[in-house]
Amino acid sequence: MSRPIPCRLIGAVGGLIGLLSGCATLGDGTGSRLDLVQERGELFCGVSGKIPGFSFLSPDGRYAGLDVDLCKAMAAAFVGDSSKVQYRPLTAPERFTALRSGEIDLLSRNTTHTLSRDAAGGNGLSFAPTVFHDGQGLMVSVGSGVRSMADLSGKAICVGSGTTTEQNLNDAFAAQGLPYTPIKYQDLNQVVGGYLQGRCAAMTSDRSQLASARSGFKDPQEHVILADRLSKEPLAPAVVGGDQRMADATNWVVYALIEAEERGITQANLDDVLEQAVADPSQAALRRFLGVDGGLGAKLGLPDDFVVQVIRATGNYGEIYNRHLGPGSAVTIPRGPNRLGGEGGLMIAPPFT
Repeated sequence: MSRPIPCRLIGAVGGLIGLLSGCATLGDGTGSRLDLVQERGELFCGVSGKIPGFSFLSPDGRYAGLDVDLCKAMAAAFVGDSSKVQYRPLTAPERFTALRSGEIDLLSRNTTHTLSRDAAGGNGLSFAPTVFHDGQGLMVSVGSGVRSMADLSGKAICVGSGTTTEQNLNDAFAAQGLPYTPIKYQDLNQVVGGYLQGRCAAMTSDRSQLASARSGFKDPQEHVILADRLSKEPLAPAVVGGDQRMADATNWVVYALIEAEERGITQANLDDVLEQAVADPSQAALRRFLGVDGGLGAKLGLPDDFVVQVIRATGNYGEIYNRHLGPGSAVTIPRGPNRLGGEGGLMIAPPFT
């Protein structure tokens, strides 16, 4: 797939005009990135592109994964077509600059929601609801003799630079008085490469990313993720801060995916449920949710049937999860805290009223 042109000064006056229209920071009250996306008819979405199960470029040249399906869900809601997405693969150090500059409209790239990234005095981003509750871990070879974090005292550990992973690693080892040597890399593929080449005794990342990486190893069974959990990692999409309309629209698309699963609405039964809602005026809550009785979508700057468009494009949250991370997928990760709230998990949507 093609990529959006990076938002850089290109010298010519015409190029500058294009830059200002395509890459403007819209937190000044003059408009919203949502307006630009809708006028353009296409969403520019920042992803990793290197994490199976989340965002990965498949052999047929298509991006796939949970983060990718979130981009598709947003495009379905924003412009009415889930295929109208241009994916921009980004390293961790590149991602926030790309969002602030306007090179991308939405960041959907295994990004942890933190105070420093959220606050105006930090990165100043607006995070959507958490789409994957994760935690940082450590992976070692089975034959290394390492059974816990304490066994890594004084050893080298491969880690991605410019991430919360790097800070969490330092905090966790410092808290236990354990010395170590960080071997830093720009992205997960480089971290994996350093680990497999024996440049470090362990590699660290979110446990989901460790499982994803291990699935591509020649002998996955020869590597183990230690029980030690170094952090909590609520992963969420993000948009530029100060743009409430874009943030609201993004938030409620995520909530729609969760609410649809709570209601048992799937890609397969969507049309039947919609038909029932149209035929039965007594189902007021369902009619509001699906846009039969209008008003909610308009408050977000979206069509009243945006939920229908989203579910038709990607299915509900559970369908997205199972497609990429569930049993039978290439990267199987038990849902755990990513189950619905009513099933003992943390995924819950506020009322659509």
